[in-house]
Amino acid sequence: MHRRTFLTSAAAITLAGPAFAGIGTAYTPGLLQKELDAGKTVFVDFYADWCTTCRRQERVINALLSQEPAYEANISFVAVDWDKHARSDLSVRLNIPRRSTLVVLRGNEELGRIVAGTRESEIKALLDTALTSATA
Repeated sequence: MHRRTFLTSAAAITLAGPAFAGIGTAYTPGLLQKELDAGKTVFVDFYADWCTTCRRQERVINALLSQEPAYEANISFVAVDWDKHARSDLSVRLNIPRRSTLVVLRGNEELGRIVAGTRESEIKALLDTALTSATA
């Protein structure tokens, strides 16, 4: 009985497909540069659908976004699918070591980065850095 339940659940999850898509607009080549050229502060989320650390980051970020609407109003969010773009020019240029990396950029400058961090205080500090830059 337990095996049947497991197999049914696994099939349902597989057929449903991934519901996780990172935080922000899905990255396409040129999108990030377009946002930066427009003078925006950009929060970049390098994620993978299967990454539990990425999912934890997503939950923390979504909670913080719901608490502080100014984040979404002033910061551009871009989600980079690690499985598609791990070896892309973007990942190489920014020296991204792995999925679950969060980076804040403005112009040609990196303002902050978190690699595999999930602490709310750490992610809030990165969002606050982005907001300060975006509203300066």
